[in-house]
Amino acid sequence: MPTPTSIDGLLEKASLYLSKRQVKQIQAAFEFGAEAHQGQTRKSGGDYIWHPVAVAEILAEIQLDCESLIAAILHDVVEDTPFTKDDIEQRFGHNVAEIVDGVTKLGKLEFDNPQEAQAENFRKMILAMSRDIRVILIKLADRLHNMRTLGVMRPEKQRRIARETLEIFAPIAARLGINAFRIELEDLGFKAMYPNRYSVLERAVKKARGNRNEVVNQISEAITNRLVDDKIPAQVVGREKHLYSLYKKMKYKNLSFDEILDIFAFRVVVNSVDECYRVLGSVHSLYKPFPGRFKDYIAIPKSNGYQSLHTVLFGPYGAYIEVQIRTKEMHEVSEHGIAAHWIYKNDQTEEGQATNHRLNAVEIRAQEWVKNLLEIQQSAGNSLDFLENVKIDLFPNVIYVFTPKGEIVTLPAGSTAVDFAYAVHTSVGHSTVGCRVDKKLVPLRTHLESGQTVEILRSQEQQPNPAWLHFVTTAKARSQIRHFLKTQQTESAASLGKRLLTKAIRSFNMSYQELTEEIQQKVVEELKLNSWDHLLEEIGLGQRLANLVAKQIHDLLLGTEDSIFHYQGKIDPAMPLVISGTEGMVVNYANCCHPIPGDDILGFISAEKGLVIHRQECPNVKNFKNHPEKWLDVHWEENITQTFNVELQIEVLNGRGALATVASKIAEMKTDIDRVRSEDKDETYSLMNIVIRVRTRKHLADIMRKLKRLPIVEKIHRI
Repeated sequence: MPTPTSIDGLLEKASLYLSKRQVKQIQAAFEFGAEAHQGQTRKSGGDYIWHPVAVAEILAEIQLDCESLIAAILHDVVEDTPFTKDDIEQRFGHNVAEIVDGVTKLGKLEFDNPQEAQAENFRKMILAMSRDIRVILIKLADRLHNMRTLGVMRPEKQRRIARETLEIFAPIAARLGINAFRIELEDLGFKAMYPNRYSVLERAVKKARGNRNEVVNQISEAITNRLVDDKIPAQVVGREKHLYSLYKKMKYKNLSFDEILDIFAFRVVVNSVDECYRVLGSVHSLYKPFPGRFKDYIAIPKSNGYQSLHTVLFGPYGAYIEVQIRTKEMHEVSEHGIAAHWIYKNDQTEEGQATNHRLNAVEIRAQEWVKNLLEIQQSAGNSLDFLENVKIDLFPNVIYVFTPKGEIVTLPAGSTAVDFAYAVHTSVGHSTVGCRVDKKLVPLRTHLESGQTVEILRSQEQQPNPAWLHFVTTAKARSQIRHFLKTQQTESAASLGKRLLTKAIRSFNMSYQELTEEIQQKVVEELKLNSWDHLLEEIGLGQRLANLVAKQIHDLLLGTEDSIFHYQGKIDPAMPLVISGTEGMVVNYANCCHPIPGDDILGFISAEKGLVIHRQECPNVKNFKNHPEKWLDVHWEENITQTFNVELQIEVLNGRGALATVASKIAEMKTDIDRVRSEDKDETYSLMNIVIRVRTRKHLADIMRKLKRLPIVEKIHRI
């Protein structure tokens, strides 16, 4: 649709479903907008006002309400003209002003790079959506018109805008069920992003269309005649897949163009749900159905509210036939999604205000999605993290699973039990210890499938495991786990930092107890930090060396009149740091040597990992000799109850069930296996590397002795 040069087209479309009073309000908004944008032009050279009018006209085509059309006309006024949000509110009301404020871009803020600007704009848009979902509808129409007029931009800018459209705006349109917007956004984005691929595919489709029309008409006539015989009134339409859909299918399924064109698609629209299922029976009797390719989205709608029956049939000439069967209302929702439910046609008072508008399933799902985005936004570290998490959430091939009470939970394909737990509630996810799928215990990393019943086992002592990040799929689970771990790491780092600093300042005949709040504040100001806890966190995380900070504190205090103090008690500066195994995430145990209680150990301060514990005989320790300032004397606390990883290499006779025999013996000793790797040594023997959890060196010795007694075990040693 070209950019309009008059208001007539918008008013004509609006008059088809809005009252005369509302049409006059739209006229008044145009006059105000034209005055506000006076003298402003677009890159194409036309007056700027015709862009917001075009946006409003797009929304009028899907019959959005009066307030939305007014806000669309004024959506750039606050950003680009001297008029303010208050000016709009005085003239057109609070709701319009709030929508305009939500749509306004962050044009006055500066960012380090375009990615950060994009991410922060998107974050603000989501917050605005949470107040009024119409914000995103106007934003999508705005993007759609910009894509229609993209040709005046430089090629590199066209590609950048096209990428953003394909990665963010088209998926949002899909998530909200606005199929008409999604298809055009995808095709326009595809054309700008890959102009050569687009033109080649477009020519191929046009060339093949003439040959296909005869087959499409024949199949359409056959389906129509069968429905007439079965006395089912219906509209049968042959569908042509849009170019971006063809491109994606060819790319990701590695299919040729001819293979894609062997699929014929039809849509059947009827009056009632009952007739949908009757049509399904009719087409199945006409053409044989393809096994496993039937989907009932009426009984279980998609996450965006989409409802239809989908089936694939064996058609004439060896062609596959895709058939979608839906009611007229379902078709409206499939095309316009949540926008379909801002149509008030019969719900208008004389003043043009909506009344008695009840939330429907599509709006509820949209609001749940926005609420979920807000949770992700609150726990994300920054705007870029938030945007990446949302991108994950925007590309779901969905599955439908059930709670033990029979409630449906929609998840992206590939989701695990942990994703399910966080979808139910954040507290459920945090406390997950196990899972039953269809009443059978399964590992938490198990991928769920549609139709399964999932029960989460919980414990109040449980906390999120960092390993979960390696297999969770949903943005909510990922962001909530990261947020929890970051908070826990901060607390653990401060605790460890305090212990390290307490030990370090003893070398200067000082005690931690004598560092009063006044002294702490002076140190914080000198080091230009936010707080004393911030300093302790940096020490605990290895970003500052405790010995160096202790020296800085000592030198700082020497320069004051009243703070040179000499500790009178007996302090051993060489007293090692005690390790209990409960320090949290900032004390790590080196994977190269797997230290366990009873081993002689030392600590090494790492800026990436905090305090890393090694065995003293570890070969990697020699690499630390050039950095003695980062060494730390440490020893184990007595009576440790924690368990620690240790790796064994076991040489066993080749034979069926060898691994099961070894694993069974380890399980008998109430010991967990963390991971196993096995490979052939020669024709007679295999080597197993097994990481197990032990408490002490004595515990390990007992396990090794019992494993050595197995007839199949030839050798065993600790790595």
